[in-house]
Amino acid sequence: MDSITRRSWLRLAGGACIASAFSSGLARAVTPFSSNRFSIEIQGTRSDGGHDVLLLPGLASGPAIWRGLTPLLPGHRAHMLHIAGFEKKPAGGNAQGKILSPIVDELARYIESRNLRHVALIGHSMGGTLAMMLALRKPALINRVMVVDMLPDGSGMIGGTSSGLGYLAAQLNGYFTGTKAGRQLLADMVRKTPGGRDSDPRVISQSLAEMAQTDLTPRLVSFPCPLSIIYAVPADTQMAAEQKRRYRTAYTNARNAKLTAIGPSGHMVMLDQPRLFAGAVKDFLK
Repeated sequence: MDSITRRSWLRLAGGACIASAFSSGLARAVTPFSSNRFSIEIQGTRSDGGHDVLLLPGLASGPAIWRGLTPLLPGHRAHMLHIAGFEKKPAGGNAQGKILSPIVDELARYIESRNLRHVALIGHSMGGTLAMMLALRKPALINRVMVVDMLPDGSGMIGGTSSGLGYLAAQLNGYFTGTKAGRQLLADMVRKTPGGRDSDPRVISQSLAEMAQTDLTPRLVSFPCPLSIIYAVPADTQMAAEQKRRYRTAYTNARNAKLTAIGPSGHMVMLDQPRLFAGAVKDFLK
């Protein structure tokens, strides 16, 4: 083989190796993912310096609560979670057994299988609990976390404690899901809540019981990444002051936490105050 032919062959071989490596990288970046715990809807494209933003809904909610936000986040790629059993989605893997912890494990698998980078978690209510659990369980995967209108002690959202109300919630969950009368009663209650009529009663009941038994407060002192807390305050001045005190106290152990009150608003901050909420998210992603 003469020198010219040898050089040409080496260039071709080298190019083939590079192309193979490049295609392998692409294959890793688009590894198929499926889960019987949730599905993911992706919007937008992540630019240099942008984030992969996982949007985690609350109880009985779906991707719809984020649709007004995602167009306002250019340069970031949004991954909107739809939990099985919520908003017309069949219960799938959430039809039996635990729900929160398996979802957290599946979220970690999703991030790893998709090779996501600069991951930001934004979780509303129950989604906020999932976001904190994931960051604590897999800190290397998560860049930052935003919790929207959720306390670290889930039972604290209705004035209880995980040791007290959590036990009661577990007993009620057994009644609601373990008896025909209980399932019917729960179904009737669920249909009267926003989004509830299209959600699975068992998934709602089990999720409530697990949230009531989950208290992440002791672990906040070692929270591994920046934590932003957005919470709703009512128009009433005295009630707003009490709400601020409640959240400051709940997150006092979180050294990396930044708390922001938005109001007047109810629990669905992103729908009640979309402009203020979008501004807070943009600051969070800077």
